[in-house]
Amino acid sequence: MASDEERLEPQPPLLEARNLSRTFGVVRAVDGISFSLALGELLTVLGPNGAGKSTLLGMLGGSLRPDSGEILFRGEPRDPAETAWRREIGVLSHRTFLYGPLTARENLSFYGRLYGLDGLEGRVESALIDVGLAAHAHRQVRGFSRGMRQRLALARTLLHDPSLVLLDEPFTGLDIHASALLREVLVRLRDGDRTVVLVTHNLAEGLALADRVAIQAYGRFVFLGARDEFPAQGEERFYREHVEVTAS
Repeated sequence: MASDEERLEPQPPLLEARNLSRTFGVVRAVDGISFSLALGELLTVLGPNGAGKSTLLGMLGGSLRPDSGEILFRGEPRDPAETAWRREIGVLSHRTFLYGPLTARENLSFYGRLYGLDGLEGRVESALIDVGLAAHAHRQVRGFSRGMRQRLALARTLLHDPSLVLLDEPFTGLDIHASALLREVLVRLRDGDRTVVLVTHNLAEGLALADRVAIQAYGRFVFLGARDEFPAQGEERFYREHVEVTAS
């Protein structure tokens, strides 16, 4: 049993990035980014096209290696050759990784078997309910709308109950109704049991969900702070000023 001193020891950040950099040819997509996130925090990363946001998310999720810098998970340097930590990460990217000929239920069951999840049938049914797709569980995914595919992809991302969730532009291409449904799912992610990094162009949605906010431009974080450091009025002006100062 842990002693009182051990229980009172501060826990390391769930995720820490230290001076991450990544170059493609002559383009420095990510340029010395550092930050840390505790369990339960949601960081929204805003920025223009070409700012390096997706590259940053790729490094955090393990699909890209940084040229320099390191990533720590639960206080330990992450070994790219070790795959066990991937079971604690859920990634929603521009690709849904769904199979059109399979039904919504079959897609989730397939991914659940890849993870070797216990109680898979119950997990799948709960996931479909959570994203509002229980009534469509028997339908082939190739007949789904963009919004339905996005919600099912999010269910796939969360099926194994990851501690770290990485979301790359989840609102892209969604209509107002689909965005509202997706927002409800994302709000439920703020349960204190997982850390979320959300990359988005949608300033209003990103700020509404965030505990912390970063503005990325030209590969760097030109702003990083708590949500309440972002002004309640003039949010767009604050964003533009930071991006434009970097460009000048």
